Amino acid sequence: MSQYQTIIYNKTERIGIIQLNRPEKRNALNAQMVQELTLVLSEIENDDYVQVVILKGEGKVFCAGADLQYIQDLQKFSYEENLADSEALKELFLSIYSFPKVIISQVHGAAIAGGCGLATLCDFAFASESTKFSYSEVKIGFIPAIVSIFLTRKVGEGKAMQLLLSGQIIMANKALEYGLINGICSDEDLEDEVVAFAKKLIKETSMEAKANTKHLIHTTWHLPIEDALNVAVKANAAARATDDCKKGIASFLNKEKLQWDE
Repeated sequence: MSQYQTIIYNKTERIGIIQLNRPEKRNALNAQMVQELTLVLSEIENDDYVQVVILKGEGKVFCAGADLQYIQDLQKFSYEENLADSEALKELFLSIYSFPKVIISQVHGAAIAGGCGLATLCDFAFASESTKFSYSEVKIGFIPAIVSIFLTRKVGEGKAMQLLLSGQIIMANKALEYGLINGICSDEDLEDEVVAFAKKLIKETSMEAKANTKHLIHTTWHLPIEDALNVAVKANAAARATDDCKKGIASFLNKEKLQWDE
């Protein structure tokens, strides 16, 4: 029995599957869902069985963004209460962005506002061809404050400006062109293709190496080139001493086919 009310979490074949589970609200984010997503990520991080995570939504859409009733309720809160609520959302987004294991978003129907942010924060994002994407906050007088920091890093200032200031809806093909997602699948094949991709990552790549690579990218992208290279040199040297690197090199030299899920 799941301990969560707004999400469903299962694991199978080294894959952790998080499903947003408020279909009657189009999987809109509220305080409870933010908290439960943060908790389940902590659970998965400490679970050696799980190597890759898939984030998806129940019902007709992936996620419609923030629950508007919830936003309306927040207007009654003090600034300090709203600050604490915003801090919780920041912690969730940062947890996804810096998560040591690969996270893949499986997006269908629509990913709107904060839901679009959830999808594009993941390491990989795949969408069905009919999926709509939009950072629509400006259309209701709100601002995409927290997600803007991550989106700008992902697609660059120009594309981020266009998406965030217009609130325009784009289809999956345009989202792929912008770099919001990594691939498009038919509506019928989306789940199978995402699972197959996850299994391929688990089988063909070292989890330790993926985690170290993610950490290196996240901690060096903003540094001056010389400083970034100094960090990279140390990471390079440290990686050579890891068990996975020794195992991988030995397998390569012995011309043995290595499967990392064994």
